[in-house]
Amino acid sequence: MPRHDDAAAAAVVADLPALLAEHRRVLLGIVGPPGAGKTTLARSVVDLVDDAYSVGTGALVPMDGFHLSNQVLDDLGRSDRKGAPDTFDADGFVSLIERITSDDDRPVYCPGFDHSMGEPVAARLVVGRAARVVVVEGNYLALDDDPWRGLPHLLHRIYFIDTPTDLRRSRLIERHIAAGKSRGEAQAWVDVVDEPNARLIGATRHRCDVVIDDAHPPIE
Repeated sequence: MPRHDDAAAAAVVADLPALLAEHRRVLLGIVGPPGAGKTTLARSVVDLVDDAYSVGTGALVPMDGFHLSNQVLDDLGRSDRKGAPDTFDADGFVSLIERITSDDDRPVYCPGFDHSMGEPVAARLVVGRAARVVVVEGNYLALDDDPWRGLPHLLHRIYFIDTPTDLRRSRLIERHIAAGKSRGEAQAWVDVVDEPNARLIGATRHRCDVVIDDAHPPIE
């Protein structure tokens, strides 16, 4: 039986021919609250694009690479709510997306995120010259606050992943435990940090073009 993300990814890729007929490079946004499955879906889309066209046609740009470092978060007093909008280098992220939309003559290097260290890593990823489909994934792509509000104008289509709360929470708790938290600490972090962010992200759903129902795939 196909996985939910496989079915959703296939539906996303089915939208591409019309977009590619109009644009030299297409930027797709994948939005959703913490634990929604954004990264899994985004990677599946890139893999399908490379299979359908040619290797290097797809590229992944995660917003997580623009987390402020743990040292900077400590200095700013924001370590206890890592993942909130003001714990990212939002201006840097928007500038990178602007560059990707306009610069296809040379590679564009992008930061990634090392979950084992909990830190961003500079120039870990690349949008190559051959990349025609760039999948941008992150929490706040549709947030209606500066500087985030400029992103929908740079992305050709934005998909919102609607995942049941219980499923999201269980994923997040296991993720935090894997990162070193006790189960109690993980549950507390989800309640105090992740869920307020999830509500903020959920309020941006209406600004997205397509909703992916993770409970009943592929796409509504």
